[in-house]
Amino acid sequence: MPNASSWSATSPLLLLWEDDSGTRIFLSLLYAVLAISGTLSNVMVIYLVFSFKKLQTTSNAFIVNGCAADLSVCALWMPQEAVLGLLPPNSSSLRSAEYRLLRGGLLGLGLTVSLASHLLVAFNRYVLITKLPSVYQALYQRRHTGCMIGLSWALALLLVPLLPGLWTLGSAQQPPPRQTDGSSRYTTLLLALAVLGQTALLLHCYLGIVRRVRGSAKRVSVLNFH
Repeated sequence: MPNASSWSATSPLLLLWEDDSGTRIFLSLLYAVLAISGTLSNVMVIYLVFSFKKLQTTSNAFIVNGCAADLSVCALWMPQEAVLGLLPPNSSSLRSAEYRLLRGGLLGLGLTVSLASHLLVAFNRYVLITKLPSVYQALYQRRHTGCMIGLSWALALLLVPLLPGLWTLGSAQQPPPRQTDGSSRYTTLLLALAVLGQTALLLHCYLGIVRRVRGSAKRVSVLNFH
């Protein structure tokens, strides 16, 4: 029978499987607080956007998409981890490969769509400020906006199964240490590249906005227009 340390090596949530029961209880309470606060705040944002027509803009559509992705983590993933953190490490609830894979998939799906939504918001602001109004209206028609949102979820559904760490974590048998280490490093590298790529695109969009605003401010100052 595997001990606590072997389960810690293959669990999708390393922090919750500490040997110290006090640490597990503290982290479970922390996850519970984050789950409640995150769920309420995201539901409130979605409710406000759907309740007021003035808020139903293209940019807010991407924000609602990000809130829906956050709900998959706050409302579905975090409560499970808060409960599982109170169970002993050798509990039978942790031995189901399908259940561990489902938890890892929820986390990967929510994070991927959330990152994509932030990028869509930044690109939307970039096009609105730096391009002609006709370009913005042609690009962000309702149909095109829906396709962008659907593409973010489709891309996440395609990328999550490709992360070998999720499949390793969901396997019923203990893999060899070298295979686990290599898979974990590959998964970590993919996640790091995804975050760095998203950050680079965000910086490009916002730096383009800053340059455009500075250029407009200079032209205004030359005209002495307040």
